[in-house]
Amino acid sequence: MTPASTDLPAPLKALVGRADGALARVLPGEDLPPTDLHRAMRYAVLGGGKRLRPLFVYAAGHALGCDGPVLDAPACAVEIIHAYSLVHDDLPAMDDDALRRGRPTCHIVFGEAMAILAGDALQALAFEILATAPGEDDAQQRLAMLRALGAACGAEGMAGGQAFDLAGVGRKLSLDELERMHAYKTGALIRASVRLGALAAGCSDGGMLDRLDRYAHAVGLAFQVRDDILDVEGESAVIGKTAGKDAAADKPTFPSILGLDASRARLATLVNEALEAVAPLGERGGWLAELARYSARRGH
Repeated sequence: MTPASTDLPAPLKALVGRADGALARVLPGEDLPPTDLHRAMRYAVLGGGKRLRPLFVYAAGHALGCDGPVLDAPACAVEIIHAYSLVHDDLPAMDDDALRRGRPTCHIVFGEAMAILAGDALQALAFEILATAPGEDDAQQRLAMLRALGAACGAEGMAGGQAFDLAGVGRKLSLDELERMHAYKTGALIRASVRLGALAAGCSDGGMLDRLDRYAHAVGLAFQVRDDILDVEGESAVIGKTAGKDAAADKPTFPSILGLDASRARLATLVNEALEAVAPLGERGGWLAELARYSARRGH
């Protein structure tokens, strides 16, 4: 179990272990050539982390009555995409960071060229996992899952969010601009995680998918607000990355625009929006509700 999962409720802790096991199985072995590339890929994915995105897959599936192995492929796919994005975000041309999850970043250990290749290979692997996952015979459903993951990665997802982020350095953004940036950069993959869990569970109810999307949009922004607060208040040894780096780089954040008190208030509002969205699910939505609360209270 990853250290970052220790403050989760017991059922979700168990799912972290499930995700870790599934990830170790789908990644290529370190002894297979090209060994340096495979070592870098495993280093990037298996080196700790909250496994929050796989948890959203499992929690959404659970809310819709599915807890089976059909959820493992989308859970792995979203976490592998997340890991690739971190490898590339940490590169000198992007956020230029030397610390991730309490360890040296991938390019520090393996060099920039191998880190770029590892990120590229991880992105491709995620789609391969979704495309070849056993147990899904509905071609339209599989295509919907691939489309959801692709949209979360591209110009209207993480890549677009990173472009907004780079363009925003040294500028004073409005709150709307900041939230749009993070809805792309962080929120898109969280929304995809929830949708993939629902699709893997066989959900085709447009109203339910819209409700889950509203939940995921609020949680994605809440996660980023908390991240920005931790960048101000946290310690590098606890949060696992360089504290205060956003302020040092003159990057727009929620505290820099709203102040800390208003950022905390915005965080509380977003969590309430998420909880309201899944309230009609009752007990079935309990894991989703707990993940919304965790996103706001986490210390790392």
